[in-house]
Amino acid sequence: MMILYGISNCDTVRKARKFLESAGHSFQFHDFRKDGLSTETILTWLTYTDYSDLINKRSTTWKQLSNSEQAAIDDQDLTLLTQHPTLIKRPVLQLDQRLLIGFKLEEYQNL
Repeated sequence: MMILYGISNCDTVRKARKFLESAGHSFQFHDFRKDGLSTETILTWLTYTDYSDLINKRSTTWKQLSNSEQAAIDDQDLTLLTQHPTLIKRPVLQLDQRLLIGFKLEEYQNL
């Protein structure tokens, strides 16, 4: 089962959703803002990717954090990350034993 994580008003997430739908892929959409994000989900992702690959330091949310909060995120404070899920690069597509972060057309075409 494919699960696409992101926020519904993100342009990149919209592109990924549109691609998956037009390619006939069945997937579940999980909205970070509406549905939240658990530390267990993040820990699962970390078995497939590096922590640094998940964090979007160019996001507005990152820029609004205090220096101590940014340091805590850098130190892998998953609780703080679940409180600010928009710090995660979007979208995150979780497949069985694979994770795609961000929308790269060629990666999605290879599904």
